[in-house]
Amino acid sequence: MISRLYQWTMGLADHPRALWVLALISFVESSIFPIPPDVLMIPMILARPSRAWIIASVALIASVIGGLLGYMIGALFYEEIGRPILETMGKADAMAAFNVKFNSFGFWSVLIAGLTPFPFKVITIMSGWTGLPLATFVVTAIIARGIRFFAVAVLLWKYGEPIRDFIERRLGLMSILFVLVLLGGFYMVKYL
Repeated sequence: MISRLYQWTMGLADHPRALWVLALISFVESSIFPIPPDVLMIPMILARPSRAWIIASVALIASVIGGLLGYMIGALFYEEIGRPILETMGKADAMAAFNVKFNSFGFWSVLIAGLTPFPFKVITIMSGWTGLPLATFVVTAIIARGIRFFAVAVLLWKYGEPIRDFIERRLGLMSILFVLVLLGGFYMVKYL
């Protein structure tokens, strides 16, 4: 089953509309979707290494724009729903203190989440919710997502065939590792 899914993804990666699909996945992953764009980006670069920079650029631009949607979700839902609930519970002051603390580390929070498997959507929504300055959020998101996507592009462009061979020979192991990384990201969200 995993092998068929891999072959399907590789076929999709070379499809004429693959960049549009990647843009959509990158956009929604930054605000609401749980699957990272790497799932499509990696096979796309493996299938066409000469397009690595275009693929990374599409993922970057769509991810940052999707991050703005996540930021807006955090800003709008907090003001209209979150704040009144917290005020009726007498917790508005505690949230104000949390907002100050998050915003003092906001640059680093966005940077770390943008570089790691930690779900980026959590930080985009929290950034809007806490009122992190929009310029700080956008600049940090561009830096973090740019480093992440272009690092993947460089590695796959330079070492694509050996990596592809490794993935194809050890597809089961790679799938297990991917699931563990994904579960680790969800664990971090829940307990950190």
